[in-house]
Amino acid sequence: MPDVDPADLKAFAEAADAWFRENVVRDPGFMLPLTFMEVGTDQQFHFLREWQNKVYQAGYLGAAWPKEYGGGGLPQAFQTEATKAMRRHGGPIFLNAIGLNWTGPLLLDMGTETQRAKYLKGILSAENIWCQGFSEPENGSDLGNAQTKAVRDGDHYVVNGSKIWTTLGRYARYMILLARTRADTSRKYDGLTFFLAPMQIEGVETRAIKKLTGEHGFTQTFFRDARIPADEMVGVEGGGWKVAMRTLEYERGARGGQAGGYVAVGSNAWDVLDLAKRMQRGDRPALEDPAIRAKMVEFMIEIQSNSLCAQRTGFTPLNTDRPTGLALSSKLMHTEFGRRINEFTISLTGPSGAYYVGDENAVDGGWWTRSYLNAFSATIGGGTSQIQRNIVGEHVLGLPKS
Repeated sequence: MPDVDPADLKAFAEAADAWFRENVVRDPGFMLPLTFMEVGTDQQFHFLREWQNKVYQAGYLGAAWPKEYGGGGLPQAFQTEATKAMRRHGGPIFLNAIGLNWTGPLLLDMGTETQRAKYLKGILSAENIWCQGFSEPENGSDLGNAQTKAVRDGDHYVVNGSKIWTTLGRYARYMILLARTRADTSRKYDGLTFFLAPMQIEGVETRAIKKLTGEHGFTQTFFRDARIPADEMVGVEGGGWKVAMRTLEYERGARGGQAGGYVAVGSNAWDVLDLAKRMQRGDRPALEDPAIRAKMVEFMIEIQSNSLCAQRTGFTPLNTDRPTGLALSSKLMHTEFGRRINEFTISLTGPSGAYYVGDENAVDGGWWTRSYLNAFSATIGGGTSQIQRNIVGEHVLGLPKS
């Protein structure tokens, strides 16, 4: 990785700040999703797709990916500055979450040269939207027991089965798919293979799933004799479990290499503090309640703690006791914090928290209630909080499975 010239980095950061100040659209005239998991209308989809492509064309997405695959070829520090500018100016989320954060880094790590050349630039530009085919209706948290089958037939695999919670499935052009190519193995994990599966082919059908939030960000995907080219395999036949585990490291934030940006926005402590000033307890602002003030202080401390933990991961001497501890616990810490702080905001809004988007009595247009309901999806996707606790217990603390 080339050295970073401080003057160049400063100029890039200033240019990024100016660009996002000029180009961010906060209110396009319709409700923008808080996460990539709730893109439920064509209007939202096309707006966010155009936004991602616009940021990419300006050079502020994929800045650290190799030039030969459509990236900027710059040190990671440049992308970090661009992402800071996006957040500072409240830019919309990035649509192609699974491509930018999981598939892309995985292909740079484990893909073939042909696969990288074929897919990476389209991921950045949002030309090719990706979804994930891991969970199944009967095997949600037991990924190793996936039963969707892929049978070799010449230069193709014939796929039959079903995947569920495929976010953006009805818009996706490709899916990262874990399928069973053998059932007669001593270990169930040894019979799985990882594919880059085309979605817009004969034999693939998606059905939208209506969520509690009222939108259709999730789908169920059905494969009926769908034919996937054999050269779309990542790794080797029967080696899919290793590839899937590497993918989950990217999904859970335990490994870097993502393209930049962010795929969700939610409550932060400063917004919650402002809400506490505006909401009433009797005839006084809620923030004047000692219990609420104490809770706000706890949230501020936790935010600072999480921030320092993130910085600590970059200093090896500070991680010698449990080298993987922070990386493997990051997803659990951040998603559970998001759920708790959103739950707190509902208590601040009082009875008005029962009103949702579209109701004139909803606080701030129902933003807080919507954020609260959406917070639960992050504690489930990429492995439930229960699964994450097991991972920390077994792989960080060395506790027995029993």
